[in-house]
Amino acid sequence: MARYVYDFTQGGREMADLLGGKGANLAEMVRMGLPVPPGFTISTQACREYLATGGLPTGLEEQVAEHLAALERLTGRRLGQVDDPLLLSVRSGARFSMPGMMDTILDIGLNDLSVLGLARVPGRERFAWDSYRRLVQMFGSTVMGVDCALFEKVIATIKREHEVADDTGLDVCDLIRLVESFKDLVREQTGEEFPQDPAEQLRRAVLAVFDSWNSERARIYRRREHIPDDLGTAVNIQTMVFGNCGPDSGSGVAFTRDPATGCPGSYGDYLVNAQGEDVVAGIRNTVPLQELERLDPTSYARLCGYLETLETHYRDVCDIEFTIERGRLWMLQTRVAKRTAQAAFRVAAELADERLISPAEALGRVSGEALSRLMFPRFATHDVGEPIARGVPASPGAAVGVAVFTSAEAVRRALDGESVILVRPETNPDDLPGMVAAQAVLTSRGGKTSHAAVVARGMGTVCVCGAEGLSVDVPGRGFTAAGTTVNEGDVISVDGSEGTVYVGSAPLVDSEVMRYFESGGQKPTADASPVVGAVHRLMEQADATRRLEVRANADTPEDAVRAREFGARGIGLCRTEHMFLGERRPLVEAMILAETDTARAEALAALLPLQREDFSGILEAMDGLPVTVRLLDPPLHEFLPDHTTLAVRVAERAALGQTPDARDTALLAAVTRMHERNPMLGLRGVRLGLVVPGLIAMQVRALAEAVAERKRAGGDPRAEIMVPLVDAVEELRLVREEVEAVLAEVARETGIDVACPVGTMIELPRAALTADRIAEDADFFSLGTNDLTQTTWGFSRDDVEAAFFSTYLDKGVFQVSPFETIDRDGVGRLVRIAVAEGRRTRPELKIGVCGEHGGDPASVHFFHDVGLDYVSCSPFRVPVARLEAGRAATSGAEPSDDR
Repeated sequence: MARYVYDFTQGGREMADLLGGKGANLAEMVRMGLPVPPGFTISTQACREYLATGGLPTGLEEQVAEHLAALERLTGRRLGQVDDPLLLSVRSGARFSMPGMMDTILDIGLNDLSVLGLARVPGRERFAWDSYRRLVQMFGSTVMGVDCALFEKVIATIKREHEVADDTGLDVCDLIRLVESFKDLVREQTGEEFPQDPAEQLRRAVLAVFDSWNSERARIYRRREHIPDDLGTAVNIQTMVFGNCGPDSGSGVAFTRDPATGCPGSYGDYLVNAQGEDVVAGIRNTVPLQELERLDPTSYARLCGYLETLETHYRDVCDIEFTIERGRLWMLQTRVAKRTAQAAFRVAAELADERLISPAEALGRVSGEALSRLMFPRFATHDVGEPIARGVPASPGAAVGVAVFTSAEAVRRALDGESVILVRPETNPDDLPGMVAAQAVLTSRGGKTSHAAVVARGMGTVCVCGAEGLSVDVPGRGFTAAGTTVNEGDVISVDGSEGTVYVGSAPLVDSEVMRYFESGGQKPTADASPVVGAVHRLMEQADATRRLEVRANADTPEDAVRAREFGARGIGLCRTEHMFLGERRPLVEAMILAETDTARAEALAALLPLQREDFSGILEAMDGLPVTVRLLDPPLHEFLPDHTTLAVRVAERAALGQTPDARDTALLAAVTRMHERNPMLGLRGVRLGLVVPGLIAMQVRALAEAVAERKRAGGDPRAEIMVPLVDAVEELRLVREEVEAVLAEVARETGIDVACPVGTMIELPRAALTADRIAEDADFFSLGTNDLTQTTWGFSRDDVEAAFFSTYLDKGVFQVSPFETIDRDGVGRLVRIAVAEGRRTRPELKIGVCGEHGGDPASVHFFHDVGLDYVSCSPFRVPVARLEAGRAATSGAEPSDDR
């Protein structure tokens, strides 16, 4: 018969998968000799079998009865005995901590008879009835489904009658009345009596804990924290100890260091004459843990000793729940503490200083996600009222500005010195100037990988997407949300970390960590804050350890300068299409509308010096480091006005009897001609270069002339040319011939060697599967995992996120969006094939990744394991990628297990 139940003396922290985090740590404290109330744990395996079958596993009830009998022998008390009965707590305890998400029931074993026996113990009459009312209340709400607000309403009525502020002001008679009122409430709401049989109480409590694994709040929490749904929870059944026995008793929560700042020293809260649930629920005001030294110096000294013992044993910050019963200290729980990003970095560095952990372990204790939180500004206070809207926190940070509704207005106001927030239903490439000018972007549609989100993250701009409560009226220059109307020019505040929007100006604080990176990551001065010093030391450790190089995606000289300050060792993706927007757009339109080779050549010739200037600035900023320039990728119609807008303009003039503008007519014809039902799979990338004469030659010449110019100036330009969306080696071969011919021509004209490596993006499944052949003509590969994800899954990113991603997440089709973190099984397998096949043909082939995945912490670890040479991401994610690349290369760098 399978074993489902384990005594606290039969386990340890290494059994967390089976005993849950709480049960394993209780067993570990028993093993260490700390004072833990005796008890036993029902395993997660039992829960999983119960959830799968709907019934308790065979043999579980017998094993529980056996361990309960042993517990009764150990304590000398029986469950349900009339005089001084054994009372139990029943608590959930999943593998990963889910605070407040699942159920707990205290004081199991009390009934109408045993409460009288407990009350006969001298000095325990009030305590007995207080414990019984707690059981009826917790059991009634948790197990029997009575709305907990109804219990609170009864308590509030009695407290109001007696004019007392909290439960401690109620006397014995009040508590007896409260118990009877609670039992009446249970009968009214459920149609059954509160159970008097302690065995039934225990059985139903266990089932309630099992069932709470699938409660709505638990499932939401797991999805948010990426905890698998199939783990199940353990159940811990433990002898009750009581903090509600009077002024010499109490309960508290303690940390071995401040979990908010990482500051050394014990930290926590204590509540006199209370059970632990009172501390967690916040129903009474606690006192600082240090106050316990005055109230009970002996217990305080013992607690401080245990805190030190636990931190030394776990080699990490610990979170402890404890109870003092009539002057005797009991340890009820410990776990590795959850902490803020600030605390994570400081604690890791200082534990390494104290030689509790190694520098490599310190690196494992922090994360890129935590680092990104330290880099963005935050609102200085939470006292900003209720948000008027909530959306997807797409790009973290906090921003305050006036609401604007068009890109042009954002640019205009920004030039006048105003801080602006661009509000749109969604964004498109035309909005880029406004996005650059804005402090934040707010959209009513889209998700974390929508255009607004991806571009905003790349620029380090605060972004909230998919705020469905917003009704955006672009023509009317305003939006409404939660009954509030915001007009253009009104001030709003956007929190990209929380996904919230507020009316008015919420105060901001600068990020000291961001200032550190903007200064080039120089060693902090002696007066710098401890967190900046910790970040510096851990970044040094990561850079010294990592194998992966980190480059940046940068399209302007300004982005390149910032990327280098942030530690980028080159540019892995320079997108030339962003150089065709703004004032240059008419030149692109002229190229598209050209009806002869001569007219097209003239338009391209006008674009060439502008592109050359862009390339020259980027090469100067990245002097001595590689700059990978991607040839034009998007379909040409994206550079033309909207079809509907043009059609309306032409129709309006025709309706008025006026001749439509000739340019509008020509543009409308071009847009109609170029219309594609699925542009992502249409005329773009390498196909565009092969179909539009002169387009490749113009871009390559501009780059080659910029290389020559930089070399004449004494620079060390290292340009690389990347061909996008290649499906077949023949495509790459044709483009490479044209590229090399232009490079040779510029070399002859300038007398300067302008040779550049020519490589390709692997962003289509066929390219990955035929990488061995493509490598014959490629000097390098760059994995375009955004498009590779779209084409592998058959998803159009901008369409599917809003349509059904939330459903897929709810139903467990995937735990996280494959556009956020690489899909290892599908897309990842194609990546592995491309790497292996490419290097089989060309062993020295340099391979990197330039999609958004290049800055995602989990994906960086995958790319390290696969054997890539570099990752490339937006400048603001470069520090994150550097840190994670170091963590990926550090053996044994396990993270703090604080989930």
